[in-house]
Formats: sequence, structure tokens, C-alpha cells
Amino acid sequence: MPGPELRLPEVRVDPLTGQRAIVAGDRAGRPGGGLSVPADPELDPEADPFAEGHEDRTPPELYAVRPDGGAPDTPGWTVRVVPNLYPALSPESAAPARDANLDLFWAGPALGAHEVIVNAPDPVISLAQLRAEQVAGAMEVWRERIRAHAESAYVHLIVNERREAGASLPHTHAQLYALEFVPAAVARERERFGAYATRTMGSNLLADLVQEEVRRRERIVAIDPETVLMAPYGARVPFQLMIAPRTPRARFEDDGPTGAAMLHQALSRLAGRFGAHPPLNLWVRTAPSGAEHFCWRIDILPRLTYLAGLELGAGLHLNIVAPEQVAAELRDA
Repeated sequence: MPGPELRLPEVRVDPLTGQRAIVAGDRAGRPGGGLSVPADPELDPEADPFAEGHEDRTPPELYAVRPDGGAPDTPGWTVRVVPNLYPALSPESAAPARDANLDLFWAGPALGAHEVIVNAPDPVISLAQLRAEQVAGAMEVWRERIRAHAESAYVHLIVNERREAGASLPHTHAQLYALEFVPAAVARERERFGAYATRTMGSNLLADLVQEEVRRRERIVAIDPETVLMAPYGARVPFQLMIAPRTPRARFEDDGPTGAAMLHQALSRLAGRFGAHPPLNLWVRTAPSGAEHFCWRIDILPRLTYLAGLELGAGLHLNIVAPEQVAAELRDA
């Protein structure tokens, strides 16, 4: 594969989201601009509510995989699902008081479901520390729980790793939000997929993007029989990655590959590059309600830099490591 080219700062538009980002690789050399990851924190098994044998420290389980059978809320599980103890959404959420000026002060009940999926009984902080087959098992449960909320307008499944990325508990887990509305960012992507299909006589936006990225090779990290791992052209943060299926499929929850092997590889490559498992957020983007044209993917955003005034005030991200450089480094990681 060709090596990365040195580039002047430039503004790029992400073809899937429409978001703009400034890619300015030279800024990594400014004082305080280097990227590093602190050593992995230690996890105390005795204080871990997600550890096997501590089932009484969580709400009663909603779902679990028990290869040898067994009663709910007992040991012997490989993946376990419980309601979030501090839910952001609830099927019993009451309607707030109605304000007389709805044009300015609209509010509604936070209806939906908020679940925690404990990815494995192993007391580890990252999916990368599990065996690849354990990641595959966890992702099958992700898919099963998305299916369980098929009537929702949108189901957003996330993984936060390390406290710096918002994980309140270190034991590897996912969270599922079953929403009664389609978030604006997801709706915008739905519109972009539809507009692209109209403009190209039915082509799939992500499928065409994958095909072109594979042809060019400069942002490709790895390819396996099911998926492609790449550094997105319009990456918002350093070492942002995306996993996409080689054969387009609208919904992650439908039968077919989940990209589990590639996700395990991607997180392992990041850990190898930095010598520790970086704080990161990842999520599954699946087709929202009303999407006639879509393709699922997994976005991985390491938290190696801080969001500052430009990002928070203007919604414009400043990425100090070019995606081409990221791909080159991770191919060798």
C-alpha cells in the first residue's frame, strides 16, 4: 500500500455524516500536542458489580446466555443483560408539565429503554482483552437486544471504555438506548443515503465509499472476508476508525456478519500502537425507521485529545493526525 502524503491543513466533509473537520497533522508537533495513553487501570474484582457471582448487585436480568443452563441471576453466564440502574429512558416516564409557550419550551417524556449488556464475566476493561470468540458472542447479544426493541424509532448501542471516555464502571459492557425518536444526526445520515441513492440510480452510499477506499488503499487498515477497517476520510479525532461490511446490509441486527473479528482486531491494533487500551467510544450505526437506503457500520472514536472551544462552540472538529497517517501506523501495529 502507498505511504501517506504530507498535506497542508484542509477542511474535509465526511461523506456519510456531512460533518466538516479540519485535518491539520502538523499541530501534533506543537507544545503539549503529543498523543499518549496512561497505563491500563487495575480493576478490583471484589468491587465489580458485573463480575460473575455478583449478580445480586445489579437489577434482575432481562436476558442472558448460559451455555449449561441455570436460573436467572446466578453464575454460569457468558453475556448478561440488565436494566440500567440509573436509566436515562424509561417506559414509565411521565409527561412533564405542559408549558404555555411550546414554541420556546417544549418538553416530552423520556420514553424508551436503557439496558446494560455485560460483554463477558471476565474482569477486563476492554473488548480487546477478551478472546475473539467472546467478542463475537457479545455482539450476537447486542444484535438480539436491538431486535427486542424493533418497535422503537431508533436503537443506539454504545461501548464506552475507560473513565476518560465516560465509563462509570470499568468492567467491559455495552449500553443500549431504545429511543422513541430518530436523533437528528441519524436522521441526517438517513437523508444523505436516500439522496445519494436518488442521484446514482439506487447505489448505496457506504458500499460505494468502501469500494473506492479499497481501490485507493491509502486509508485502509485491514480487510477480512466480511468487513473492512479504515480510517475515515473526514475523521473528527485522531485515530478514529470505522468498520463497514463488504456486502451492504441496512440493519446490523439482521442475519449476517457482525464484524466481531475486525472489531477485536481494531481495538487490539490501537492498544498495540499506544501500549495501553485507549479511552474510546464506539457505537453501532444501524438503519433508523423510515430508511429505504442505508448500511450499518461501527464507529470507533478514541479520546486522545480534548474537545475545546472550536468543537464545542462551532461543531467543527480539529483533527491533528491525518487519517492516511493513522492507517499507515495501524497497518504496522
